[in-house]
Amino acid sequence: MARVMPSDHLRGQTPDSLATLWPDLPLDPSIARRVISRVTGEGRDDLAGLTGVSHALAAEIARRGSTERLEQLDRRESAIDGFVKYLFRAADGATFETVRIPLLAPRFSVCVSSQAGCGLGCTFCETGRLGFKRNLEPWEIVEQVLAVKRDESSLRPITGVVFQGQGEPLQNYDAVIRAAAIFRDPSGLKIRGESITISTVGLLPAIERYTDEGHVFRLILSLTSAIDAKRAELVPLAKTYPVAALAAAMRRHARLHGGPVHLGWVLMSGVNTGEDEAEAITREFAGGPVRVHLIDVNDPSGRTRPPDDAERARFLDALRARGVAFVRRYSGGPDIHAACGMLASTARGGNPA
Repeated sequence: MARVMPSDHLRGQTPDSLATLWPDLPLDPSIARRVISRVTGEGRDDLAGLTGVSHALAAEIARRGSTERLEQLDRRESAIDGFVKYLFRAADGATFETVRIPLLAPRFSVCVSSQAGCGLGCTFCETGRLGFKRNLEPWEIVEQVLAVKRDESSLRPITGVVFQGQGEPLQNYDAVIRAAAIFRDPSGLKIRGESITISTVGLLPAIERYTDEGHVFRLILSLTSAIDAKRAELVPLAKTYPVAALAAAMRRHARLHGGPVHLGWVLMSGVNTGEDEAEAITREFAGGPVRVHLIDVNDPSGRTRPPDDAERARFLDALRARGVAFVRRYSGGPDIHAACGMLASTARGGNPA
């Protein structure tokens, strides 16, 4: 039987939320900042000797809250490019993955999961084949980054977080926004807001809510095809929210918050690399700057495969000819199943290869 964890995990709190969590305790904002700085900023599990906090208060906070960690089931480091993939398990048995990404400068970014599994069923994604188990709690998202920081090989600072692991982040909206706020908080992990990226496959009401709330984190729409009929074959959610509606929402977001519309694009040979796709992007997102983030599909099952250099170059030329900005992202860790869902699939007895 799975253990029942305390309902109030300290690493799922911002200083503001902690200060109001237990109204009967004398937790003013100053004390709350010190507590969060200890358990999240420093990643420690105890409150002993915390300046300005009595022994009795520290003991009561520790009794009511929790600093329990996730169980690490697996860790694999790529011999090719230095990507590291971790598989974690929560107390109820839910498993999910995290990837440490080496950046050009001596620093890391961390790709985190927001759900255990995913229920959206995108055809090119291993996580979609796992199915949905549950949403992750804010502390479970934060703890993924802290676990990476504790890794003895993590000698570089962590300067970015990407919500592109298992799950659809905007289906777990409140927990994701809370976790992002903890990452950004000066008492938390001190990561700049613009270095925190939230990716969505296109949950339209949540995109509109996100825009209205004015968050500073980067929002990327994982479009992958700008042609409705084709996108519906790849992304079942596209049958509910057509490209035109998503494009209008993303243009509005860019207009209100600055910067281009950011589009994620998983390159699949013979699927979404034609001139028709470049033309559809230009048509649907006319009226403002667009930046397409391109990454090769990583699917060892063979259902889809990345384009070769010539096919990829033709698509990039088609984008360039239409004035569409793009950046190529590296699909790392092929020798360690670094794509989302692959390690969890193996852990459940499957064989994604």
